[in-house]
Amino acid sequence: MATGMVTAEAPPAGRGQAAAAEPLLAAADIVKVFGKLTALNGAYLTVAPNEFHGLIGPNGSGKSTLMKCVAGAETPTTGSVRFDGRDITAASPAERARAGLSLKFQITSVLPALTLYDNILLALQARTSLAGLVFSRTRGVLHDRVMGMLEQFRLADRAGEPASALSHGQQQWLEIAMALAPEPKLLLLDEPTGGMSLEERRVTGELLQPIRAHCSLVIVEHDLDFIRDICDRLTVLDQGSVLDSGTVQHIQASPQVQEVYLRRA
Repeated sequence: MATGMVTAEAPPAGRGQAAAAEPLLAAADIVKVFGKLTALNGAYLTVAPNEFHGLIGPNGSGKSTLMKCVAGAETPTTGSVRFDGRDITAASPAERARAGLSLKFQITSVLPALTLYDNILLALQARTSLAGLVFSRTRGVLHDRVMGMLEQFRLADRAGEPASALSHGQQQWLEIAMALAPEPKLLLLDEPTGGMSLEERRVTGELLQPIRAHCSLVIVEHDLDFIRDICDRLTVLDQGSVLDSGTVQHIQASPQVQEVYLRRA
């Protein structure tokens, strides 16, 4: 563990006290080395079911690298990642997706020439067998789910338009809808409000709230007001290590965070 890391371990369960349930996600002692650069040095991240968890810190603190280690885009040099009771440290991104983990990176990756409807349909068909796609039976079966996702993100009235016709914020909403279409247990969002107007950021918070009933969320975000309003807990990274982790109120009052993160953000 890095010097200065703040940890808060729960005490063991006493007699008559049930042990805490296993978290949905537990990334522990994550080290990631790129050549001579140590991007992560003993970082950790724990997320409970139905929890909205914010990952914050100064630029270069390792937030996106930690997200990629969780998603499988990067493999930790050392450390472990457990998801839904399974060790997925060596699992491929596709295996993690099948287990119920979904990721949306900062750069929008919708298919601009396709309609909103077809973007969502393709996201759903990614989980469909090759035989189902060959016989082209999935479009009718999935119609209600496609329209339901578009309705949830206030895009149903534009279902037949190309994604290129949307504003930047609306394209971000479409991609979040695509990431949620397969009904994941955990959604990872990397700076989803980047480039949005203040009104679009407010609406994004409203659109995310309903997913809490069936999906946990880990979100990397620089807008502290936004992340404070929607998250239950925050983890703060600095120079590849966890500076502090806890409730929003705890992080706001943390001297370490005030000294290192707020001063350098």
